[in-house]
Amino acid sequence: MRAEKRFRLYGCGALTLAMLILAILVGSIAMRGASGFVQTQVRLPITFDAAMLGLTPGGDAGDVSVSSYQRLAQASLKAMFPGLTDRRELRELYNLVSGNTGMVIKPVLVREPGLLGQARDVWLPVSSDADLYVKGGMREGGKLSERQIGWLKTLHQNGAIRAAFNRAFFTQGDSRTPEQAGFLSAMLGSAFTLIVCLLVAFPLGVMTAVYLEEFARKSALAGFIEVNINNLAAVPSIVFGLLGLAVYINVMGLPRSSALVGGMTLALMILPVIIIATRAALSSIPGSIRDAARALGASPLQVVWHHALPLAMPGIMTGTILGMARAIGETAPLLLIGMVAFVADAPSGFASPA
Repeated sequence: MRAEKRFRLYGCGALTLAMLILAILVGSIAMRGASGFVQTQVRLPITFDAAMLGLTPGGDAGDVSVSSYQRLAQASLKAMFPGLTDRRELRELYNLVSGNTGMVIKPVLVREPGLLGQARDVWLPVSSDADLYVKGGMREGGKLSERQIGWLKTLHQNGAIRAAFNRAFFTQGDSRTPEQAGFLSAMLGSAFTLIVCLLVAFPLGVMTAVYLEEFARKSALAGFIEVNINNLAAVPSIVFGLLGLAVYINVMGLPRSSALVGGMTLALMILPVIIIATRAALSSIPGSIRDAARALGASPLQVVWHHALPLAMPGIMTGTILGMARAIGETAPLLLIGMVAFVADAPSGFASPA
């Protein structure tokens, strides 16, 4: 009795220690990455000048290029700090705001066309260097020049600097400007890839295991298949990437960098894991359950479908989760099929670049 209590105590202690380590890891990540959820913004009085935008009364503001709206922000900055004529100084001044501020200004005029020819204060994201300087407590300059630091301090004293929730981090995809980059493309691409992987690997792996364990007769062919499945579990993941590149892209002509190809490639990699786990779960079911079902008149298919599979499902799901965990952490196969490309827009489907 005492030994049993000690054993339970050891188990609870190990579980508590694991949960504590996990909490420390998650807390450390959250503390270090908390600043990424906050974005520094500057308030600029934007004058929607029709001549600068090349718009006529009644024209469509949505047809104007983003770069034209970017010039509105530059004109506002120049008006706030008059007397600057040197190109280098103006370039430094313009670099205080994000290079994609036109994407923030354009929707304002598109939503309210009546603002054409009028002025409105718009909060715009600052550049990544300026963002780091402000988040550092206005103490460290980093890559900013002394002039840029002076302009930022002036804006801060005038109440034109604020910290806001970084929505772009959740709603944007890849971007060449760090302050406008987000992880939406990565999350959607991973989700689409894993969905394809699960839809292909799970039914195929379970059906293969059921056939080998319940229906296949002992023969040289069955033994050959079993040996090859066990060997596939030890094949390096880069080999599956080469197979996906050769078969899916070069032979079948499927779209490169798509979640469809990525998911099918990862499905090949985790198939052995699901098959082996499913066979182990099926073999652990007592034979008396199958004998009882047959004695009541159940067919072999009914024995498997109504009795063996439900009892083996916990083991099957464990193997599937382990396989999917391996798939979500693999990189090498996806690199070979082109899923390392720069994708500015979030994927809209399984065949879109991701």
